[in-house]
Amino acid sequence: MKISPHKHRQIRLKNGLITLALLGVLGSLAWLSTRYPIQTDITANAGNSLSQASQKLLASLPDKIRLTAYIKKDPSLRSQIAQLVARYKRHKTELTLTFIDPDSQPEKVHELNIDPTGAVIVEYQGRTEKLNFIDESSLTNALLQLANADQRWVTFLSGHGERAPDGIANFDLGQFGKELDRRKIKAQSVNPATLPAIPDNSALLVLSAPAVPLLSGEIELIKNYIRQGGNLLLLTDPDNRQLEPLEQVLGLRQLPGTLVDSSSKLYGINDPSFVLAGEYPAHPITQGLQTISLYPLSAALEISEETDFQAVELLKSAAKSWTETGPIAGKILFDADGEEKQGPLTFAYALTRPSTRSGQAQEQRIVVVGDGDFLSNAYLGNVGNLDMGLRMITWLIHDDRFINIPAKIATDKSLQLSQVGVAVIGFGFLLIIPLLLMGTGFYIWRKRKQR
Repeated sequence: MKISPHKHRQIRLKNGLITLALLGVLGSLAWLSTRYPIQTDITANAGNSLSQASQKLLASLPDKIRLTAYIKKDPSLRSQIAQLVARYKRHKTELTLTFIDPDSQPEKVHELNIDPTGAVIVEYQGRTEKLNFIDESSLTNALLQLANADQRWVTFLSGHGERAPDGIANFDLGQFGKELDRRKIKAQSVNPATLPAIPDNSALLVLSAPAVPLLSGEIELIKNYIRQGGNLLLLTDPDNRQLEPLEQVLGLRQLPGTLVDSSSKLYGINDPSFVLAGEYPAHPITQGLQTISLYPLSAALEISEETDFQAVELLKSAAKSWTETGPIAGKILFDADGEEKQGPLTFAYALTRPSTRSGQAQEQRIVVVGDGDFLSNAYLGNVGNLDMGLRMITWLIHDDRFINIPAKIATDKSLQLSQVGVAVIGFGFLLIIPLLLMGTGFYIWRKRKQR
């Protein structure tokens, strides 16, 4: 069929008008996207979005925030920092970020005591904080520190073989201490034998499974701290009796034996002494927590009905768990005729009661965990252990608004594929897709030739 020149002109005009209309629509959409941006975070752990706690903090800060990054001209590192700060600028426009090459201002770098790796200086209302490591949690906590102008100190008991907050051994808490420091929470170690009382600047006292008994005077000093409304994190281990006098004050009793969980095999863990917690009660510490936490060596706990604390069962083992009083070797079985108790069993409690510490009415907060290893250097990186530890500390020092600031780890930075998946993708891109394109092209060519 032959098409006349007039018909050709009509078709070209029609196609031209359609093209102009499409370009107009695309241009309008592009303009609208600059005026009304819409963003969606599709990462597995919302790694590109600010938590609700960070957003609330930004909304409560009326003045300008200035960030100065003393970072060498590394495009990759500067881009990462800029992307993080951009999340904050979406919720607070009065926030500025400036990059400075440390080599260009050596005197200023020396004055600020910035090491060769660089640092970020956060300024608000004339006060400054220095961050050697920056992520959402550390930056938000730095802003909280600047807004409150209060120093937060956590005191770790020492002198009895406790886990040190700056130690590098596998059983120490050095990595956790660094994480606290990144979030502007300062850790200090004290030996109660050399002090008349727990330091007044301490927002929290941590006892981490002492290896030898405390002296009677030291026990009395800590009891006075508890009576006066002090906040406490008590970490113990199976068959560790060093803290029994303090547990009795709290109305707690440690059950004999080690908590074992036969269901841990479902997660590929062959050691039954590793207890997993994936379901959490309704409590500020666990609000929004969806990751599993791992406890490598735990003791079950019981609470007395006569305690004057309000107790919440914070962590519980699975139904297929029990307290094993014998050696954990080979095949172990529950002994119903002995001292062993069948699960589910509680191995962490959160305790509260009204307090008038320092003349101010507030809530005394205590957390007791039957495992001193879950925050150690050897196990801190497992699943949600770091998140759980940070949430406990944040709640205990009364920073409730910021408990839900996640310690985000990029869970979707790697892709694990089976051999079948690799084969499907390989054949798909190398063979199937090219053949489909060739077949489609041949079909279109034949159709046009037949006209």
